Amino acid sequence: MEKSKVYFTDFRTKIGVSQPAKLQKLIKAAGIGKIDFDGKFVAIKMHFGELGNCAYLRPNYVRAVADVIKELGGKPFLTDCNTLYPGSRKNAVDHLVCAEMNGFNSVTTGCQIIIADGLKGTDDVELPIPGGEYCKTALIGRAVADADIFISLSHFKGHESTGFGGAIKNIGMGCGSRAGKMAQHDQGKPAVDPDLCRGCRKCAASCGSDAITYGPDRKAHIDQDLCKGCGRCIGACNFDAISAQFDAANEVLCCKMAEYTQAVVNGKPNFHISLIMDVSPNCDCHDENDAPILPNIGMLASFDPVALDQACVDLCQKATPVRNSQLGDNLADPHWHCHHDHFTDSNPNVRWKEALSHGEKIGLGTRDYELCVIK
Repeated sequence: MEKSKVYFTDFRTKIGVSQPAKLQKLIKAAGIGKIDFDGKFVAIKMHFGELGNCAYLRPNYVRAVADVIKELGGKPFLTDCNTLYPGSRKNAVDHLVCAEMNGFNSVTTGCQIIIADGLKGTDDVELPIPGGEYCKTALIGRAVADADIFISLSHFKGHESTGFGGAIKNIGMGCGSRAGKMAQHDQGKPAVDPDLCRGCRKCAASCGSDAITYGPDRKAHIDQDLCKGCGRCIGACNFDAISAQFDAANEVLCCKMAEYTQAVVNGKPNFHISLIMDVSPNCDCHDENDAPILPNIGMLASFDPVALDQACVDLCQKATPVRNSQLGDNLADPHWHCHHDHFTDSNPNVRWKEALSHGEKIGLGTRDYELCVIK
């Protein structure tokens, strides 16, 4: 496979030139205009940030991308899928409220928001995974599957399980419906926290497997043998009493994310953008964010999600860690076993290389790239 081109620009600007304008210049130089957008529905996949988190991408950058797509004749919409964990994005109603509270709406971004897997995270489409080894098909949010063109806009940051969150994480895990996310987490099935359960029986009414029963204490119980892992009960519970059990090894999780990414982009025009800024040690799914572990580095764009993630990783590894950060504290500890890897030194139990190597293996992209610098 030939080297993929990854386009890069830093955050330096001249007086009178905004960073969103520089992002537009970058994606145009990277060739976004080669895609035929005329009259097409364009999914812009991003993360709206959990309430309480302030590290997510600002809406200004989204507006910059959406405006270019509209100039090219496309019909862009912002999208994400609901979460497995209890929080402010586990159903479409709460998800949209969260997005608006974090600044994302039609005025600030120039396009509408559609939660891809529907009200309760169950509106999905089963798509084939060419070359899939861990999964043969993927359960993808319907709005993503129905879109004519797919654009990923990723906040590149650290992650407590996968080392970093970039294009592959944003696409693979982010576009999976609730059942799709469960499949990536080794088909982890939901369980009930009896302290939070109020015995309202809404979960049982939503279960298609008759897996939920109630004891003398009126608390719900999920039979793990009968449960099929669809996640409908998580969306049905209004009291955050039901959540998934995550039991996949991180290396397997990374491989499955790459396979789910393959399902999303296969046979569909796609383009990928990542911003390395506010590099928090953990995911934007947290309802808080610690200080950045690395300085702001720049913006990148490519048609190849594997090459894009690899380029982001390489730039991060060359950067000097921020001393007053989780990474800086670990490296300053005289007893710390240094891994010479900023992501592993920030979160020692992570695995991240598998997502890139497996993505390359199944034909998602290549780790071999040419970095094209745009001033």
